[in-house]
Amino acid sequence: MSKVRVNCYSISLDGFGAAPGQSLDNPFGEGGMVIAEWFTATKTFHKMIGQPDKGSTGVDESIASTAMDGIGAWIMGRNMFDPKRGEWDLDWKGWWGPNPVYHCPVFVLSHFARPSLEMEGGTVFHFITGGIHEALKRAREAAGEKDIRIGGGAATIRQYLEAGLIDEMHLGVSPVLLGAGESPINSLNLPSLGYTVAESKQGEKAMHVFLKKSVVTK
Repeated sequence: MSKVRVNCYSISLDGFGAAPGQSLDNPFGEGGMVIAEWFTATKTFHKMIGQPDKGSTGVDESIASTAMDGIGAWIMGRNMFDPKRGEWDLDWKGWWGPNPVYHCPVFVLSHFARPSLEMEGGTVFHFITGGIHEALKRAREAAGEKDIRIGGGAATIRQYLEAGLIDEMHLGVSPVLLGAGESPINSLNLPSLGYTVAESKQGEKAMHVFLKKSVVTK
């Protein structure tokens, strides 16, 4: 059965998925990129950026390498697509260049309408103004029997967690402190929402924690 998943979402030891001060030069906020160093060190990441002969192997890589398996659609918040706010700059087409890594439909949550954006490699960005339930409905229709991945940012993951709509979540917990920023989990009572820790693994640069909802969302 199709699942709604979070994979390879990096957080700091104090639970933040991004630091304050997101900008074009700082997509994770000022100093926030440190939480993703476990992922950017892997062979999988280096393949994504055209360096297939570089990158680490080991536990971090084994987890990163399966994160894209079986994904038929993505959902993300506007902050993950665009550092700006307000009306769209239609010249902006995302952080990833002409051939983004998704290679499937991507549904971007926004308060501002924008025409769908077709990119190379099968990625099509659709901009959803009707909220998380509309985005999930559209993503399910697009994904078919494949899974839906909630990419982030923190506020988007938090909304789907609070609604009980995420079936499985993998957090890469980096041993760093940000002190402030956006958190997908801080102050949430995850057990009361039906989530338990299914597994944990120590990687080279992060602790990998896998959460599972007790009842898979229909």
